[in-house]
Amino acid sequence: MSEDMKAELERLKAENEALKNTKAARGTLSMKVSEKGALSVYGMGRFPVTLYKEQWLKLLGIADEIQKFIEQNNDRLKTKE
Repeated sequence: MSEDMKAELERLKAENEALKNTKAARGTLSMKVSEKGALSVYGMGRFPVTLYKEQWLKLLGIADEIQKFIEQNNDRLKTKE
């Protein structure tokens, strides 16, 4: 392996380690625009929650109803820990 390749490998290892150390804390939510132009929210579970803008706005429009529903069905709903 050439010296240039070794140097590049070391640089990439250091960059990889730095990225691992800056990973968001567990439970922290973050957002990103997907390749198809949808909004993805990360940190809710194993996979992101991805919806298009009009879907998010529709969902946010009934936020009060969702909260009320959760309160009314609290005894039947489970909490993921």
